[in-house]
Amino acid sequence: MSKFSRIAWLYIGAVIAAAVLVVAVGPYRGIDWAAIGTLGLLLIACESTATLLNPRGLAWSANTMASLAAVVLTGPVGAALVSCCTLFGIRRGPTLAQRLFNTAMYMVSAYLAGRTFLLFGGQWGAPKPTSFPALIGPFAAAAVVHVAVNFALLRGVFWLTKEPGTATGRIGLDLMLGLTDLGYGAFGVLIAALWSVLGAFTAVLVLVPVFVARWAVTQFAAQQRAYEATVSALCQAVETKDFYTRGHSERVSRGSVMIATEIGMRTDRVAAIRYAGMLHDVGKLGVPTSVLQKRSALTDDEYAAIQLHPMRGLDIVREIGFLDEALAGIMHHHERIDGKGYPMGLAGDEIPEFARVLAVADAFDAMTSTRSYRGPRPVPEAVTELLKCAGTQFDLAFVDAFVTAIERDGWTPPDAAAVEEPLRTVESR
Repeated sequence: MSKFSRIAWLYIGAVIAAAVLVVAVGPYRGIDWAAIGTLGLLLIACESTATLLNPRGLAWSANTMASLAAVVLTGPVGAALVSCCTLFGIRRGPTLAQRLFNTAMYMVSAYLAGRTFLLFGGQWGAPKPTSFPALIGPFAAAAVVHVAVNFALLRGVFWLTKEPGTATGRIGLDLMLGLTDLGYGAFGVLIAALWSVLGAFTAVLVLVPVFVARWAVTQFAAQQRAYEATVSALCQAVETKDFYTRGHSERVSRGSVMIATEIGMRTDRVAAIRYAGMLHDVGKLGVPTSVLQKRSALTDDEYAAIQLHPMRGLDIVREIGFLDEALAGIMHHHERIDGKGYPMGLAGDEIPEFARVLAVADAFDAMTSTRSYRGPRPVPEAVTELLKCAGTQFDLAFVDAFVTAIERDGWTPPDAAAVEEPLRTVESR
């Protein structure tokens, strides 16, 4: 984590300082320390069996239910203390700085959830039968605040530590994980309701659904890894055959995600367009290698073979179910707004949205990449060219979104030493 910017370190330090302040000021009068100890052990068990969701180290655990149970049983400060036990999880992977930030993030989320619980009329302590259903409303508000603050702080650190030229938001799992956290957070009120009857045994009882949940999330994560492996294998096959465009698919994917995020596309669609970017040129597997690697001008027949690659791509991946809307992007990413593109000559809104997004990212990466007959164009020059062709070759709204994203997040072009394929159209084929 030493490569983090000063702002990122200040952000991480501020979150940690806020967590320390929460537990330093108290108050501690009347807190049930036995409940804090029991719920802390439950949280450690949940954290230690967290499921890794992506290579960057993002993991999911059901520890929200322990924190929210503590909100009801021990109040805001007690909930923060229970969440502090995140630090003692035995899961491998997080560095000390990551572990400290994660712990502080959960502590702040739990404390604010506790304050929300009190604000909406809740009273902490073991609830009585007469506490229901009045307790449900304050608890629901606390659960929403806990998940919202947790995800907001997590998004903040991802944004500050992201690689240059990548989208600001995380891709794919935010909504699903948020709903999952809310669902398992509901176990918190169950723990609190049973506490006066079962005491500490309540925590043991809920471990069964926790481990069932872990198994379900593990299966989902394994499915996502299988998807990634499938896409990566196809991309590698294309780049092995067409070595002039190595890294091109990844960069088109990155640019497409930047556009999709900028225009506010739904999270699930952003994930789909990421796959579309990775696989947009998969049809080149059906184009003769001699044509792909030719350094001189293409003949009409050779160019006609190139124009078939979107349809060949669709034929190759049409049976891959998880691609969904990405298939339309793969098929039509060389269409033009003025109807002069290929393979079907669609125009304007006839072109699927994914294809219009991909066209912008594809052309921009082509312009900023090295070709066999020229060096790469500077990013400002490529932006000017995009704006010049907006409304004729490209969708104006998506060009504007991409330019805005580049101005804010920057763009890292490929290594200038890389050699890319010759083109016959405006920087993209």
